[in-house]
Amino acid sequence: MKIENINTLGELKESGYISKSIKDELRHNLIAKIRSGQPTFEGVHGFENTVIPELERAILSRHNINLLGLRGQAKTRLARKMVELLDEYIPYVTDSEINDDPFHPLSRFAKDIIAIKGDETPISWLHRSDRFFEKLATPDVTVADLIGDVDPIKAANLKLSYADDRVIHFGMIPRANRCIFVINELPDLQARIQVALFNILQEGDIQIRGFKLRMPLDMQFIFTANPEDYTNRGSIVTPLKDRIGSQILTHYPQDINIARTITTQEAKLDSAQSDLVYIPSLARDLLEQISFEARESEFIDNKSGVSARLSITAYENLLSTAERRALRSGIDKTILRLSDFMGIIPSITGKVELVYEGEQEGAAIVAQRLINDAIHTFFPAYFPKIERLEKQGEKTPYTDILDWFFTESGFELLDDCTDEEYKTILDSIAPLEKLIEKYQPELEKRDRYFMKEFILWGLVEYKKLSKDRISEGYQFKDVFGSYISKL
Repeated sequence: MKIENINTLGELKESGYISKSIKDELRHNLIAKIRSGQPTFEGVHGFENTVIPELERAILSRHNINLLGLRGQAKTRLARKMVELLDEYIPYVTDSEINDDPFHPLSRFAKDIIAIKGDETPISWLHRSDRFFEKLATPDVTVADLIGDVDPIKAANLKLSYADDRVIHFGMIPRANRCIFVINELPDLQARIQVALFNILQEGDIQIRGFKLRMPLDMQFIFTANPEDYTNRGSIVTPLKDRIGSQILTHYPQDINIARTITTQEAKLDSAQSDLVYIPSLARDLLEQISFEARESEFIDNKSGVSARLSITAYENLLSTAERRALRSGIDKTILRLSDFMGIIPSITGKVELVYEGEQEGAAIVAQRLINDAIHTFFPAYFPKIERLEKQGEKTPYTDILDWFFTESGFELLDDCTDEEYKTILDSIAPLEKLIEKYQPELEKRDRYFMKEFILWGLVEYKKLSKDRISEGYQFKDVFGSYISKL
């Protein structure tokens, strides 16, 4: 019999339906996925050999779970993905506030209606997409919000005494019976509110205004938290931690390729933007390296973390910077420039928590340094290492480029110059093309202009050229000429 045709308890019994707890349901469906070789948490990257195996073990063990990690480490994403391990539909007593299992009713409402109607008790079906509840822990959350309270309006309307348990208004947790319930940022929940969760997690009963209700709620709890030393706002009380079966540590992407995959997947772009702006592979790598540099920066609080959202929003801003320039020039196609990276600074400044030294520098200066550090890190991977000390008069792979700047006194690269002007300026520095031909001969032709600009920025980072910001762009000079102009 099809689900849509089962409308009463009697029909449910005849169908042979077997009721399962939510933890058994998750376990059963996870086992099926593992056996069939299907990915269990599709769309979550970089956790395949670390977090996901631990999460699978926790589900197989029927544990409540605490995901512990810094911001932007996909903790909530993992929790939401668990919905896919639920059965597509489960039956519940129609109009039940707490999704009562028809075979194991908990609420007085469900017990009374089954006692009265028996096999004629109406049954409804709950889709797995409706079985996910989420609450952000804030200091103003109360026990009434989570567990429930006495409702005087209900008492008045039903003409009931406050001693009657029918006057109870259930909170979010009982209403999430037979569902996944997530409490985000658990340490922010006041200690006395955390204490109220003890019995729900362990003994399965709740207390509301003197009513002690034996309600073994069937729930999968998932908590998320930053490490306890991250803030002074609070911590998880020890008895509550003791009742959480598995604590799983999350982490940031461990290499550039994984970070690129996440950014590409999560960035909110339309096809028009992607078609308008061509992004060289090096530019994508540089963008991700900025987050890696931020996580190691002495100016940024590493206990706070640097969210993966930094790369995502920076990627969106990067494309928008090039798109805006193309729109102003009235062209249908453009190639991303390294100077377009200045457009991502607003995406960085709001997503890093600076230490005292960083505050003294200023958020925008720190953001600029991160971009420069990424270039400095990547340069030796593409071209010969620039030694700090070189013998006077000794020829290096960069001598011809430096001689060009000494002879020509540099050039200006304006933010809004057309693509033709941009290419003409870079083509005029002939030694750049020769350097690419020698050390990156297989580089695609359309990637070469970005690479030429990358060489110039790299030489600036290694103190071989100077770069100054002017009102409408950048001015590149040889170091000696720049020094003379400042005297």
